[in-house]
Amino acid sequence: MASDPTLLVAAGVVVEAGLVLLSQRKAGGHLAGLWEFPGGKVALHEDPREALRRELAEELGLAVYVGEIVDVTFHRYDDHARPILLLFFEATRRPGSPAPRALDVAAFAWVGPDELDESLFPEADRCVVQKVRDRLRSVVVRG
Repeated sequence: MASDPTLLVAAGVVVEAGLVLLSQRKAGGHLAGLWEFPGGKVALHEDPREALRRELAEELGLAVYVGEIVDVTFHRYDDHARPILLLFFEATRRPGSPAPRALDVAAFAWVGPDELDESLFPEADRCVVQKVRDRLRSVVVRG
């Protein structure tokens, strides 16, 4: 329904040792099997940064600091009438946070810049893939 409010989503760009953390969407849901920057829906009246902390804990068992905005994108899927506003934030694991575990995702992976293939991501995430690839390459060059 075109009158549905825009869905607000917070996603994390978690970078460690020149790799970025991705999660795979579970079977049976919208965009099943695609890879994405982990995160999820922001609840009504919830701070997007708090939503990202909550989602990363629920989906991957991570405790994170949420930093600056990396990118913002708006998208409407042809098969999904509700438009989506995605906020991509820098996120860093807190000291003592466990390693990621696939708690509420199909899988997770740490990937380098050359493994970031836009075709494996939902359309709404694709615009930020090149930006993240460039960030990873600058870390590798400087590091």
